[in-house]
Amino acid sequence: MMYNFNAIEKKWQDYWRDHKTFKASNDSDKPKYYVLDMFPYPSGAGLHVGHPLGYIASDIYARYKRHKGFNVLHPQGYDSFGLPAEQYAIQTGQHPAVTTDANIKTYRRQLDQIGFSFDWSREVRTSNPEYYKWTQWIFIQLFESWYNNDSNKAEDIKTLVSKFEVEGNISVNAACDENIESFTAEAWKAFSDVKKQEILLKYRLTYLAETEVNWCPALGTVLANDEIVNGVSERGGHTVVRKKMTQWSMRISAYAERLLQGLETVDWTDALKDIQKNWIGKSVGASVTFNVNSHDDIIEVFTTRPDTIFGVSFMTLAPEHELVSKITTPEQKEAVEAYIEKTAKRSERDRMADVKTISGIFTGAYAEHPFSKEPIPIWIGDYVLASYGTGAVMAVPCGDQRDYDFAKHFDIAIPNIFEGVDISEEAFASKANVKIANSDFLNGMNYKKASKRAIYELEQLKQGEGKTNYRLRDAVFSRQRYWGEPFPVYYVNDMPQTIDVEHLPIKLPEVEKYLPTEEGEPPLGRADVWAWCTETNAVVSNDKINNTTIHPLELNTMPGWAGSSWYFFRYMEEATNRDGVFASKDALNYWENVDLYIGGSEHATGHLLYSRFWVKLLKDRGFVNVEEPFKKLINQGMILGTSAFIYREEDTNTYLSKGLTENKNVLPIHVKVQYINASDELDIEGLKNDSEFGEDYANAEFILEDGVYKVGRDVEKMSKSKYNVVNPDDIVADYGADSLRLYEMFLGPLEQYKPWNTAGITGVHNFLKKLWKLYTDDNGLKVNDAEPTKDNLKTLHKTIKKVEEDIENFSFNTSVSTFMIAVNELTAQKCTSKDILESLLILISPYAPHIAEELWSQLGNDDSVSMAAFPIFEASYLVESSKNYPISFNGKMRFTLELPLDLSKDAIEKTVMAHEKTIAQLDGRTPKKIIVVPGKIVNIVG
Repeated sequence: MMYNFNAIEKKWQDYWRDHKTFKASNDSDKPKYYVLDMFPYPSGAGLHVGHPLGYIASDIYARYKRHKGFNVLHPQGYDSFGLPAEQYAIQTGQHPAVTTDANIKTYRRQLDQIGFSFDWSREVRTSNPEYYKWTQWIFIQLFESWYNNDSNKAEDIKTLVSKFEVEGNISVNAACDENIESFTAEAWKAFSDVKKQEILLKYRLTYLAETEVNWCPALGTVLANDEIVNGVSERGGHTVVRKKMTQWSMRISAYAERLLQGLETVDWTDALKDIQKNWIGKSVGASVTFNVNSHDDIIEVFTTRPDTIFGVSFMTLAPEHELVSKITTPEQKEAVEAYIEKTAKRSERDRMADVKTISGIFTGAYAEHPFSKEPIPIWIGDYVLASYGTGAVMAVPCGDQRDYDFAKHFDIAIPNIFEGVDISEEAFASKANVKIANSDFLNGMNYKKASKRAIYELEQLKQGEGKTNYRLRDAVFSRQRYWGEPFPVYYVNDMPQTIDVEHLPIKLPEVEKYLPTEEGEPPLGRADVWAWCTETNAVVSNDKINNTTIHPLELNTMPGWAGSSWYFFRYMEEATNRDGVFASKDALNYWENVDLYIGGSEHATGHLLYSRFWVKLLKDRGFVNVEEPFKKLINQGMILGTSAFIYREEDTNTYLSKGLTENKNVLPIHVKVQYINASDELDIEGLKNDSEFGEDYANAEFILEDGVYKVGRDVEKMSKSKYNVVNPDDIVADYGADSLRLYEMFLGPLEQYKPWNTAGITGVHNFLKKLWKLYTDDNGLKVNDAEPTKDNLKTLHKTIKKVEEDIENFSFNTSVSTFMIAVNELTAQKCTSKDILESLLILISPYAPHIAEELWSQLGNDDSVSMAAFPIFEASYLVESSKNYPISFNGKMRFTLELPLDLSKDAIEKTVMAHEKTIAQLDGRTPKKIIVVPGKIVNIVG
């Protein structure tokens, strides 16, 4: 009976779909387990073989937990808003919804053919209005919340209004904008409605503010830091500049300490936790204010080393700092403006990463030292960021490498305040334990004492105080795009108003083009029907705007991370119960949060932080009952592609074979791997006839070696642009989904990067054929009710033990090796016992579910193997009852003899001496000595 994997896999995929095999229940007596993948963005290119790596791992674990008796929720959906679909719409004029839907169909087909045990009945799409209705609802909850530092949680904005009405804001301890003016209850009551709204915006957890953003003119939108690579947009490689814009922001900074503390409660890797800790960036120190000479302004800085206050020899402002234009002298104005224009072209990420470039410009202005009253020159430099701290630093070149390099470069004084320390480029180490010198009242003190004293003296002068600072900045939440969630916001007298929840969703309008308007407005500025009527509670035509009952709607849309910050809750509710609620209390109480989350490490500082923030907000407001969304998190590695290169000789249309390139000026060019065989030989005619390259290669000359053209090879990230993508459709067609699943796990540890080699998949495919032959022969199924042998049981139970340990430890690659060993041993044992082979199928089914289902069915089982109980390991089957003793004569082994392990020393000696081989070996001689070590050896001497 042949192993027809294509037919078998289609049969069982149809079965799972028709029988809803993996549909989770919200009402089960079983313990719950929630397994989740970071859901995909459905690109037009579809999946390549690197994409399923994490999905296969999570699927193995989900199937394993079902075998273990858990009610498993393992859903899937699509992060279907995003810039790529919009860019394609701009190029083709096709609505993003159309291309997104087509892409989702491709993804669904590909995911299904790999055999994932997803509960598709709970699918979500972030671009579905019934989904983003609740994203809009969460935005409203943020808008209607403020953070009470006294209760350490978010509260309804109405409670803040109540405080204002009773006591004003003097005693309010809130996370809010800086420099809010104090007012009494009487003043609050006297304020106009617009004034009250302006004040409340400074306290809300989502608010409008003028913010420095990464603006990409070519894409016409703001970009997040993680959307910029090497100073240009990740999408398209376009120039990005810093620009001030009025944007919606999320007050994530209010949760900085809770985000830090929450990391101690989750099972994440230390590396991932460290990334988040560094991003949040908690620092304990002091806030210091410096008066600006000849101005009424002050410059506030934060320092972790207030003990070094007397080492300040200059100040550096970020180029974007609001005081720069105000304090720059006329003589320096032109140079400063030129410098600002230049630095605006560098992203914050590039400026943070660049520790070598030294650039800056003197403003011509001076600040006053709070103690010595000496003038301190004020510079600007792009190593200072407006979004970090106060956008200003007090530069202490004797204690900070960057300050030192800057001072040396621009010939600024470098006072030494550390006792007995030689300040030089070669001598930079921690000076926390060095006594302070040349510092007036701080002389002779260590770091801690000097810091406390400096803070005390600053407080006396009212020019500083002790402070805890965080690097974490509030998150810009506006995007100048079309294909994103519309804000549920309209404007009355330029003040934002949210739309009542019962009128959501506010759906995306139709637009003629998906580009910004000629006036620079976002694409929604092109919509003709995009105004809000407060009488009919409906979106109406713009020409009806009267600013009394009909008002303009927000033109920006939400960023991609909006929908992904809460999607895991949406899966908890069965699709048939989703009307009128983002997830029911019963569903939230049952599933609580995600038990296992698998996805890429590239989301460590974006998605993971934002989702943790939103969950804490929802917990504070009583909508969910958990503080953290993901209990355990694993970052899968990456499957790399093996690229192929041809070599064009410089300034010619001639391509040299790899072996002919030595000492030649050649340019390596990526070429499609589909034209390369297993011997690294190029199919020249196939390449020349490829329509994608037009005439590029049609008239090219290929110089061969030994009659063939050999390409170069290198391992790189799998990417369409490198032509090294391997399509899973081809692998599944040629080898089957079970082979793909096993091979991806077999490549190496889940967390590591590993290269793909299609030739290597034949090994696991041959294993599956061997597995099939263990159960069948030419006459069909050969399994029977034979009693298992001792060796059969030993093989099975050591396999159970190893596979269970591997899955619990996410060491899936070693399980595949274990299966191969088990099948080899059982084949050699000629095992046909149903008791053994049925259990083996359960062990293999999480990894290779299709072949397991088919053989399980042929063994006479009516239910799916996925619901069978995981075999129980019995240690007794691994306990050896006998020992194969080496029998030696004068130290040389002559034969072996299997004896029971419970034999006494005397019994072993008697049995060995009576054996015919011993008698023959002695040939009538009497041994001088017989050495017996029970369980190890027998040696006959003499």
